[in-house]
Amino acid sequence: MRIVILMEDTCGDPRCEYEHGLSVYVETLRHRILVDTGASAKTLSNARELGVDLAGVDTVVLTHGHYDHSGGITAFRGINPKAAIYMQQGALGDFYHGERYIGIDKKIAQLPGVKLLDGDLRIDGELSVFTQITGRRFWPQSNLSLSEDKGGVRVQDEFAHEQCLVVQGEKNLLVSGCAHNGILNILDRYEEKYGGCPDVVASGFHMVKKDAYSPKEEEAICRTAEELREKDTVFYTGHCTGQKAIALMQPIMGEKMVQVYCGMEIFC
Repeated sequence: MRIVILMEDTCGDPRCEYEHGLSVYVETLRHRILVDTGASAKTLSNARELGVDLAGVDTVVLTHGHYDHSGGITAFRGINPKAAIYMQQGALGDFYHGERYIGIDKKIAQLPGVKLLDGDLRIDGELSVFTQITGRRFWPQSNLSLSEDKGGVRVQDEFAHEQCLVVQGEKNLLVSGCAHNGILNILDRYEEKYGGCPDVVASGFHMVKKDAYSPKEEEAICRTAEELREKDTVFYTGHCTGQKAIALMQPIMGEKMVQVYCGMEIFC
């Protein structure tokens, strides 16, 4: 299995542009998959520079309803009219960070091949998506500034619109865009559905914060790292995890945590 980070907040390859957003390409024996499309068409430019043929993608998964994970989808559809695009129907909501609108372009729902889901889906013997993540262990506190407009009333975004991709094979892969529901809660849901833990996880952890962490927040991050360390899994993370969180987690997790960057290739 080949994984290529097409878009991420940091640049490690001079061929790549980078911006706030995430896009992950996954290549298996049976599928060519795109998980999220970054914030813009820069994702497509990076793919060309990295030798990734997005015209050959057969499956797209949009992990949740934020622009920085879906902004490149219209440009993608311009070069690939065939791929199935899976997203939760709830991802079409009106989402905000403070007063700034961060939702997706509603026109995405009208693109050919879009499949609006209401819950989990088994795509085939190799691919599936799951949602319905209700646990709240160490729920990311950075979610507290994120809201949804429902009928003119702002409410806390509970991230029912977030979904994760699972690729099952010789190695089992879990891809989550931001893990807004909390990476431990996502892994709990994975174990409930599939048993055990995935071999590889590619995901942001949504722990980023401009200001200093409170002691309670630091404790939650470190305890999360301690639990992740005990799993037989390698975690590739970046985007919304944040450098401060990575600096706290890396000494605890060691080789089980790898920071990603634009242009990074992973073989597993």
